[in-house]
Parts: sequence; C-alpha cells; structure tokens
Amino acid sequence: MTLTSPDTTAVGGRPVVPARGALRPLGLHEVRITGGFWAVRQGVNASSTLPHARAWQDRLGWTGNLTSGVSSPDRLGREFSDSEVYKLLEAMAWEAGRSPDPALEAAIAEVTGAIASAQAPDGYLGTAFGGPGRPARYSDMTWGHELYCAGHLLQAAVARARTAGPDRLLEVARGVADHVCAEFGPDGRQDVCGHPEIEVALVELARTTGERRYLDQAALFVERRGRRSLPRHRFGWSYFGDDVPIREATVLRGHAVRALYLACGAVDVAVETGDDDLLRAVAAQFDRTLARRTYLTGGMGSRHTDEAFGEDFQLPADRAYSETCAGVAAIMLAWRLLLATGDGRYDDVVERILYNVVATAVADDGRSFFYAHTLHQRTPTAVVPADEEQLGFGGGPRAPWFEVSCCLPNVARLLASLACYTATVDGTGVRLHQYADADIDTRLADGREVGLRVRTAYPDDGVVTVRVVKTDDEPWSVTLRVPPWATGAVLHTSYGRHPAPVGDVVVHRRFRPGEEIRLELPVTPRFTHPDPRVDAVRGCVAVERGPVVYCAESAEHDLDALRVDPTTPPADGPGGVLVDARFHAPADAPWPYGPPPPAAAGPRAPLALVPHHRWARGGPSTMRVWLPTD
Repeated sequence: MTLTSPDTTAVGGRPVVPARGALRPLGLHEVRITGGFWAVRQGVNASSTLPHARAWQDRLGWTGNLTSGVSSPDRLGREFSDSEVYKLLEAMAWEAGRSPDPALEAAIAEVTGAIASAQAPDGYLGTAFGGPGRPARYSDMTWGHELYCAGHLLQAAVARARTAGPDRLLEVARGVADHVCAEFGPDGRQDVCGHPEIEVALVELARTTGERRYLDQAALFVERRGRRSLPRHRFGWSYFGDDVPIREATVLRGHAVRALYLACGAVDVAVETGDDDLLRAVAAQFDRTLARRTYLTGGMGSRHTDEAFGEDFQLPADRAYSETCAGVAAIMLAWRLLLATGDGRYDDVVERILYNVVATAVADDGRSFFYAHTLHQRTPTAVVPADEEQLGFGGGPRAPWFEVSCCLPNVARLLASLACYTATVDGTGVRLHQYADADIDTRLADGREVGLRVRTAYPDDGVVTVRVVKTDDEPWSVTLRVPPWATGAVLHTSYGRHPAPVGDVVVHRRFRPGEEIRLELPVTPRFTHPDPRVDAVRGCVAVERGPVVYCAESAEHDLDALRVDPTTPPADGPGGVLVDARFHAPADAPWPYGPPPPAAAGPRAPLALVPHHRWARGGPSTMRVWLPTD
C-alpha cells in the first residue's frame, strides 16, 4: 500500500514534506540565502566545518568502522558513532543541494559506498552489534542505539533523495527500513529504542518513497513508548520518554534531545495519519515546556547529570546544559508544529534558538564548538588545542572534537538546509518566517509563479525590504512576521505607512514587478525580567536587542561583583549595548550567611555588553547573561 503524499518523488530539497498542514515548506530549489548573517555561517559550514568533521571521523576510525569494523573485532568509537557519520553525510547532501560541488559529490559517493559495504544481506546495518566478539543484535535496547543509528541513516538517504534523486543510499535505507519493519512490526519485537530518532526518520522515508509500512512502523513505535518496556534505570523511565504514553504526558521531560526527537516523530505521525488528538497533545506539551522549562536563549535542558529537562522553573544560569543538539531538535519540533498549524508563535521559537544557541555553538572558523551552553561562566574558559579531543560531553569551552560529537554534524545539517526554514506558501501567497537576504522563486497554491527578493541587515538592523520580482495580474499575499518584542513596528507599502502590530502582517493585492514592501522593526535594546518562580535568577535582569540575547563578558573583572541599574534603560553605544553598572564585591567573611549585606557602593559607569553568540571568541573570559541589579 502506498502513502498518499504530494511530494514522494520530486527533488525539492525540503527537510520536512508533510502530506497536509497549514503551510507548504519551500525547498532549496525555491529559496536561497544570498548574504548577511546566515550566509556567512553557511559558507563557513561548507568550506570548513564539513571537512573538519570528516577529518576527525576518519582520524578516529568512525568512518573506517563501516569498511572494516563489521568483520573486525577492533571497532573504534562509542556504540553510536555510526550515527555521527550518517549525520555528517546528511549535512553533505543538503550542502550539495544548496551549492553543487564535484569534490563534495565524490565524498558523498565514497561514504555511501562504505555504508553499503557494511549492510548485511537481511538489511541490518550497524557496526557495534552482531560482529565478531560483539553483543548480539538488539541485545541492549536501552543503550545500544541501533535504531537511533538506523534513523540517522534514513534521514541522510532522504536528504540525498530530495536533493539529487533516488540513488544507492536510498536503496540501502530502504533495506534498513524493511529490516526494521520485519523485526519490530506488529508480530515482531515489541521493543522501543532507548534513544528516539527512528520514528521521525521512518515517516520522512515514507513521505519520500510512498511506502505506507514505514509510516505504520513509526506509529507503532510512538504508541509503544511510555509502557515502561525498557529496564528500570537510575535516571527513571522519563529519561527515555518511556514513563507515560505520549498522549498522556503534559510536558517534555527527561533527556532533552530524546524528548524532542520523540515529539518530532509524534507530530509527523499525527500529520500523516490525521490524528489531531495526538497533534494537540504534543503541541500542549511543547507550549508548557516553553513556558516553564526553557532558557532565555531558547536552550533546553537544565541538568548536566542526565542531560535532561529540570522541573518547572528549574533553570540555573551557571548550570545550564542547553545542549546544542537540543537546540537543533527544538527547531525541528517548532518547524513541524508551524507547518501543521500555521501558528506564528513557533517562528519566534525558531528565531530565538537560531540566534542564541545555534549561532553561539560554532567558532568563527567552523572548527570548534560548544556541546553545552552555559548562561554564566564563573571561571575563564580555556583554549583547547586544535588537535585535542575532549573526553566526555559536558560543559566547557568550544572544542575541536568531543568523545561524543553529535552536535557539530547536527548544526552542520541544519545550516546547510537553513534556507528551507525561511519561507513557506500558504493558501493565498508567500509567508516569510526568518529574515535574511534571500531570493525566492516559487509557485503559489494555485500554481502561479511568483518571485521575491528579500534584503536586510537583520538582526543588527530591523529594516526588511521585500521586492516583488515575478508576478501576474491576479492578487496574492506576502505575509511578514512582527516578533513579540517589536512593538511600534512600521510597514511601508505603495499605499503609504502603516502601523504593524505584533503577529502576522498580510499585504494582499495585485503586485507590480519591482514593487517593494518595507518592514521596520525596532531593534532597540531592552531589559528582560525573569518569571519570579525562576529562583536562580531572581533579582536579575537580562538585555535583549531584537532577537539577540546579550551578555557581560570580561577577561578582567569579577562578574559576580557586577551590579546594573535597571532604572536606566540599556542603549546602543561604542562596542555594544551599554548598561549603567558598577562592580561591588562584598567583604569576605568566615561564614557566608548573616544580616543583610551593605548596599552596593562605588561609581557607576557604562558597561558594554556583547551578543551572547559572540562570547568566548576572543580568548579566555568569564560571562553572564543574567545581571544582578542594585
């Protein structure tokens, strides 16, 4: 039985292709980022990050596992290292679709060949289990990551099929998926994988191939989750999302990346099967998570021990985990909910994470990265040598590589496909979701061809100019987004100047070629106050400018002694955003408790804050986002 889908074979280059929903996403052949903030990062991703990651994977033997590790007892890397090769291959596929390059094509073919050579005759693919001296297949569903790795292979194959057409990698992926369906179908094993990922991958493979059984298997995995089928664990069943059925949960909990990947798979299943109850359940969980368990930066996960969400309002700044992968996964979830519902609130979530987690993660040269994202660095960060691998996967400085290096290829695949997250088509026209220099050439829902050119210096400047370059004589709409912080925004059209309220602003008319729409968003600095239930930052303020969170950074001052005056608004100035501040360290005492300390003393002076995504780029420093007040 085939799956009904509007795009099962087209080479469109879209990460998500739902069969139904409020919005149709655009592909790499329809929208291209041409300059500005994100174009710079896409360029670094292509020229530096992709080869850097490949070199490390080759050096550590992770790629070699696929050519020799299946039969050799000397397999290298953690049990999930195959998945990092697959994620990097997915990033390479999106990049080849974005900017074709013969050398990249050759690399994709080489890695694909290695993967194909590792596949067993029955479709199974994995180097950590089943080989000489290795555990049996599926003997450790809690920590083995076999289905997790399979899921990332499927997503790489989908990316390749959607950018270059069906090829050998898609054949390998179908063999893997057929094996999974045979092994874990209704009459097979009733297990789930300790790390969700196979669910979202099976749905995308179903959308790409039209094979209904892949969707059905994804739905089975979603429904099986929460039955406590995995062994009891010290972190609890919630760590794996196996504590309660997904329809009964009220909030995302446990390991943040696991929870977000599972939610993505559940949304995909809900959309393809028309299960609106499941869709509403996941949306409600995400809403509560955003309201109570998310950092100002959009980061998710406040516990280092289990890389997990904390309880409601448990958001310590200096112990923020906020894994880079969780940021990517949250964007994946918000994007799916946006496509399904058309609710522009999810645009704001994507924007916040992009500018304050994703943009923060990778160094300017693309060759080191944060695994976790603190909001308060009490001791200066270290400089990690370019050839040094960091053991573990906790906090610390940007490092060239980690023992668990899931985050860099995850960011790489997002950046390579980022243009696809900037615009969609709705029932009447084109909607702009993220502001960047971009060229858009697409078809409306009724098949008419339209074209737009977007130019902006966002986020440094709030002016967004949209020029209509292709149209006909019939009316259609251009929808722009006014974020919640942009009160006082103004829209300029050929009919004059208009107030632009927060939310979606729709311009619907018969456009002329060359006609321009200009949106002016006020990106003046502002203080942001925490919910009083966030105990860790009570008595503090943060500074935001447009979508960007700012921080105090210093290689000299003790930022624990920093105090700012919240009655003097922050302002743009030389070197960044200026706040009125002073440094006042209470006198040391033999016991850190007692009567109220004396009021802060000392002169106030302007202190320049920098974007949080720029911190730790100029050498060792301390940093804090939440600033104590006088």
